[in-house]
Amino acid sequence: MENKEKSQKQRQRIAVIRVRGVTGVNPRAVKTMEILKLYRKNYCTIIENNESAIGMLNVVKDFVTFGELDKQTFSNLLEKRGRLSGNKKVTPEYIKQHAKIGFSEFVENFITFKSEMKSVPGLKGFFRLNPPKGGFEKKGIKHPFSVGGVLGYRGKEINKLIERML
Repeated sequence: MENKEKSQKQRQRIAVIRVRGVTGVNPRAVKTMEILKLYRKNYCTIIENNESAIGMLNVVKDFVTFGELDKQTFSNLLEKRGRLSGNKKVTPEYIKQHAKIGFSEFVENFITFKSEMKSVPGLKGFFRLNPPKGGFEKKGIKHPFSVGGVLGYRGKEINKLIERML
């Protein structure tokens, strides 16, 4: 039973949001952020919770915040901030036409790993977000979330931050 819970926990989607810029940053961290498609501040990307992703997050933990994504937040993120090539908005009709399933089914399949964002042609792998309404946490963008800042792992709290950034 414990093994089953562990494997299900590993099969989660992680939302990663870039919080800081690249001035004076280690080139390894810059390259890792490029691999994660975090090209600018307030960009968000969705990755799978696996060993290689955790390794990349350890490299960039001082520049990003991350946590487990839920279905409702991903649905809002895709609907409001999803973009196609040419900066066109993603519509439920476009997803239905190209992925051959409805919008809510695509969201459900994505969260349960039955489909990927690549299955919708032209869909960008990152989301451009606004700065959060009400600002970041009290200690700012240079301290970890565990001590009142923004950086690093924040668990389910990432969903509240994304909602404030939409």
